[in-house]
Formats: sequence, C-alpha cells, structure tokens
Amino acid sequence: MPLVTDTQVLKDLATRIRILSVQSTAAANSGHPTTSSSIAEILSVLFFNTMRYSVAEPRDPSSDRFVLSKGHAAPALYAAWVENGLVPEAELMKLRQLGSDLEGHPTPRLSFIDVGTGSLGQGLAIAAGMAYVTKHYDRIDARTYCLIGDGESAEGSIWESIAFISHYNLDNVVLIIDANRLGQSEPSPVGHNLDIFKARLDAFGWNSLIVDGHNVEALVKAFDLASATKGKPTAIIAKTYKGRDFPGIEDKEGWHGKALGNETERVLKHLQGLIVNKGKLNYTIPPPVKHAPVVNIQDIQLSSPPSYKVGDSLATRQAYGSALVKIAQNNPRVIALDGDMKNSTFSEKLKQFDNSRYIECFIAEQNLVGVAVGATCRDRTVAFVSTFAAFLTRAFDQIRMAAISQSNVNFVGSHCGVSIGEDGASQMALEDLAMFRSIPGCTIFYPADAVSCERAIELAANTPGITFTRVNRPATKVIYTNAHKFQIGKSNVIVSSPKDQVLFIGGGITLQEGITAAEILQKQGIHVRVLDLFTIKPIDQEGIIRNARECGNRILVVEDHYPEGGIGEAVLSAVSEIRDVYVKKVAVPRVPRSGTPAQVLDYYGLTAKHIVNHLLNVIKN
Repeated sequence: MPLVTDTQVLKDLATRIRILSVQSTAAANSGHPTTSSSIAEILSVLFFNTMRYSVAEPRDPSSDRFVLSKGHAAPALYAAWVENGLVPEAELMKLRQLGSDLEGHPTPRLSFIDVGTGSLGQGLAIAAGMAYVTKHYDRIDARTYCLIGDGESAEGSIWESIAFISHYNLDNVVLIIDANRLGQSEPSPVGHNLDIFKARLDAFGWNSLIVDGHNVEALVKAFDLASATKGKPTAIIAKTYKGRDFPGIEDKEGWHGKALGNETERVLKHLQGLIVNKGKLNYTIPPPVKHAPVVNIQDIQLSSPPSYKVGDSLATRQAYGSALVKIAQNNPRVIALDGDMKNSTFSEKLKQFDNSRYIECFIAEQNLVGVAVGATCRDRTVAFVSTFAAFLTRAFDQIRMAAISQSNVNFVGSHCGVSIGEDGASQMALEDLAMFRSIPGCTIFYPADAVSCERAIELAANTPGITFTRVNRPATKVIYTNAHKFQIGKSNVIVSSPKDQVLFIGGGITLQEGITAAEILQKQGIHVRVLDLFTIKPIDQEGIIRNARECGNRILVVEDHYPEGGIGEAVLSAVSEIRDVYVKKVAVPRVPRSGTPAQVLDYYGLTAKHIVNHLLNVIKN
C-alpha cells in the first residue's frame, strides 16, 4: 500500500499520542507513559496509514484487526482512538478512574477493543484465531496486527502461537515486537540484540524484518512488505526506546509503570515543541476492501433429536462428538478445536463430517484457548474447545481472560475424575469444576448420560459467555428418555417416592452409582431420592431446597472430584441460608492412584456399595 498520509503528519500524530499518554497518566497519577511512548510511531503508521478499518464501526467484521497484547500500553492505544475522532479527549483524562471504560488495561467494554489484554503472552494466540477465521471462513483480505512487548516474548505461549501461525501459513498475521529493551524490573533478556529475535522467527518459518521503530518511513515500508508477502506470516522487529522523546527519561531504568510526576510539565513542553503541524491534521484511513459475509449464530439446534434407548450404555464423551456434528449440520459456523485429543474426546467426528471446521491446535493448550477466543470475536463462529479436562488447568489464565474479554467459548473436558482408571493422577481432572466455578458468568454442564449430553451441547451453543461441559471416559447408562426437556439451572429428579428419607446428589459416574445404591436400599424398604443437577452453575437452589425438605432435610453428595470447590461445596452454598439441613460430602480425599476404573472408584468409596453405607449413616444423623 503506498503512503496515504503525509510523513510529517504521521510523525506529529506519534507525538500527539505521546502527549495524550503523558497527560492521561498524569491525571490518573498511575499508568505506563514510557511504554506507551515506545510504540507511538507504530500506532501512528498502523492507524493512520496502513490499517483498513471503519472508525464509525470499530467492530466491522470486514476490517483489519489490531490486538495490543502488551495491554499496559493502553494509554497510547486510547490516544490513537482520540486522534481518529472516536473517543473524546476529555474522556481520556478519566483514564483508570472508577466508572470510566478507559481502564488500566483494555477490555471489550470499549467498542474498539475485541479482547481484554494485559496478562502477557496471550494476544498473539487471539490474533491467530481472528486471522484463521478471516482467511478460511470469511475469505476476505483482512489482516490482523498484533503488538507484543519484547519482555512478553519470554512467555512460552507466544512461541506456541508463533508455531501455530507458521504451521497454518497465516500470511494475514503481522506480528510487531516492540523491542524497547527494558522490562519492569530490569532489561529484557534479548535487549537490542535484535538478530536473536530474527534468527528465532526465521527458524519458525516467518518472514522477519528488523526496523527502526521510531522511523515512520521505515515502518510504512515494512508494513507494505508484510501485506505483499504470501505464504508465510511476517514479524516486524521494531527497535524502540522506552520513554522515547522524554528528555532525561528515555531508555532509563526505573520508570516502568509510573506517571512522570514532577517531570510531567517539562516533558510535555518538549513534546509540544516537536509538533510541526499545529492545527488540524489531515490523514487518510483506508476503508475495508471487501465485505465479510453475513453470519447468523443464533438459535442453534441439533439436526435431529437424541436417539438412545433407556438402559443402553454410552460414554458422554462419545455423545459430545455426535452432538457436535448435529449442531454443525444446522449451522456452518460451528467449529471445533482440540489439542491432539480428538480421538479421545470424539471431536474427530466433526473433522470427519467437515474437515474445514476442525482446527487442530496440537499439544499447546494455552494457544488452543487463545485461538478459540480469537475465532469467536465479532460473533463470527461458535467454537467448542475439547481436551482432557485436566489439561485445561494449564490454560486457566487464558480462560479467566476469556471471561474478562466477554468471550463466547464452549469448553468440553473429558476424562474427568478417578473413573478414567489406569492412566493415573496426572490425567485425572479432580479440580476442573472448582476452576470453572470460579470463572465469572461461566455455565457448567455435567450431563449424566448421552441424552442429557447432546442437549447440554445444544444449550451451550446458545449460551452467552464461557461454558464448560464435563464428560466421562467410561460408558454410563442412558437414564433419560429422548423427549426429556432440559433447562439451564434446573435439576431433574431421577428416583423418588413419598417416603424418601435422604436426598442423594451426584454427577456423571457417581450419579449412576447413586441410582444403583437407591435401588439396593429400596429392596430393604429404605427410600432415597436421587437428584441430577444437570448444571452445577447456575445451580438449582430452589430445587435442592425443596427436595431436601421433602427428604427430612438430609443431603448426601458424592462426587468424582476433590472436596474443594466441587459439587458438594456448590450444594452447601445453595443451602447455606436454610436452617436444620444436614449435608454430607464424599469426594476424592487425596492424590489418587492408578487402577482399573472399578478398582479406583471402589478404593475411594464412590461405588454403590459404599454409597449405601453413606446413605444409611446420613439417615441415622
């Protein structure tokens, strides 16, 4: 793309971005003006010469994307949107104040922000997801620019993403490394030895360029070369200086993450003296070149209802694969992502149905989650991410940031609990419910059988925010009829009588064992009510309390999970304000051992014969 904005105007815009960064952080008496200064020319060239976007419609799906992975440089990004006219300058002076959407790090409360950033090492994976969608699904020539810090590049997740982008030849990704040499507490490992970055990126199959990050002409040329490079992604390694054009502060340690204080007026006077064009600046923002297709991801339904026979056995992970295909048959924007577990999670069923809608992310769970977050931005896809539930813990930071980003990503964790058997503790998810319960706005499904699993996936596809569906490795019996209606936050009574003396609550394997225990006790004239929560969050507080009262205010919870944060604590929270309710929890009390599923379940007291004893003890209470 030729130069569309005058070179001096781009220089002046960079200076104005610096001025606004200094002024806004001074007003807040906190923030990162020096790291904002190091990227001023990069933002000037991107936002006022190179990127094709609409100021009036910041989330236009046809536009180029920009991800500020080093989110602490938010003042500079906000300043760019002040300069292009979207954000009033007066609003920027409320930076970091309670009630202002111009927060310390960007979030999608702002119309021009796609994802929350600031927990470093995540932006490039998100950019990869965005680029994959625009290239392979929207099929438009939109580019995705991601700006990371040189210190941030120490995060392993960055290199997961670099490998992913190269593997899929995402030549519509442009990575910019702000190599300003200084970290928070000391210089970065690479410093200004930028050939190290280049050698690493070249080894990953990237087209890498070293440029002067404060030279607008060099940046324009580099971005033009990036747009003309086909078949491989481009990385622009920009040599910059922290506190650029801040006299006495530039390239000095000790200035990270603080306003300029007593130096503010002196620095501002110097910056204002650098501006050549004192009046209104004339610039050109190129428009998007092609309209993205209209996408409808509402009201997603199974293409056919569940078709199982009560009493038959099937693993819920298998039912997940079937449900994934069924919703994909009804909506072309349903996609699946996995971390080389597709033949265990059964996400491979979608790959077999339509290979183009399956994204293999290999054994790199942090990148896996980030790509899914990017793929769902601007409501372009409905994404299901699956792997062993235990391995999602590795990406907890990405998952919590997905919630901050107001993302709509559906997670499916298989091989939960000790019931997986011989693989042992490293593969057993025993903290996954606790993890996802802590995610704000997350909906957690724990289907008991194949019928409820298919419906859970259908509901998840239509549920805003993060969802998590916990599925089992072993087969479980079908307990619901195919016509059963499921609702989020509504439990289902599986076994009941007017004489019930205790309410049993379980999930997955332990629910099935509880049903067997209830049948054993029924033959002895002892009646137990069995409740399937279906969703752990939101939990059916009203249903639990009502059924507990009808069962003598006695509850037994047995779960294939550690005691902390699982179903038992969710139930305790639901009844915490009710007097005279007795709740006993049975869970996996310690790091488990290998064995067959039957052996391990029995060893930790999760089988029917043990549940019978637990129920009898609760009744005696």
